[in-house]
Amino acid sequence: MDLNKVMLIGRLTRDPETRTTPQGVNVTSFGLATNLIWTNPAGERQEKVEYHNIVAWRKLGEICAQYLKKGRRVFIEGRLQTRTWEDQNGTKRQRTEIIADNMIMLDSKEPEKIEEELTSKEEAEEEEINIEEVPF
Repeated sequence: MDLNKVMLIGRLTRDPETRTTPQGVNVTSFGLATNLIWTNPAGERQEKVEYHNIVAWRKLGEICAQYLKKGRRVFIEGRLQTRTWEDQNGTKRQRTEIIADNMIMLDSKEPEKIEEELTSKEEAEEEEINIEEVPF
């Protein structure tokens, strides 16, 4: 039995970009950065960043394009896939990507939405409640 499974938690390095294949299938791609932090034997804090190319197809791709933005923190689950092609100069190129099967947004609501909710709560608190209008 073989297994090709990837699970990442990181932040988007760029806004998702959506394209459509000649067959009419949507595909969305974006970058994800994951950090590894450790203390070396000398007691100094070290950090290493890995960058990953994420590809989401069809409905998951549409959802990623709609809700994700640069800087958002997400959980991505998928599989590794390596593509090989020849560039315009005839040089063989290859790229390893994570084909997403699942995505979970980990950030709380976006700052603009939080501000909107606070404003509407403040407006609601300002309204006076008449005891005689309460139905019980």
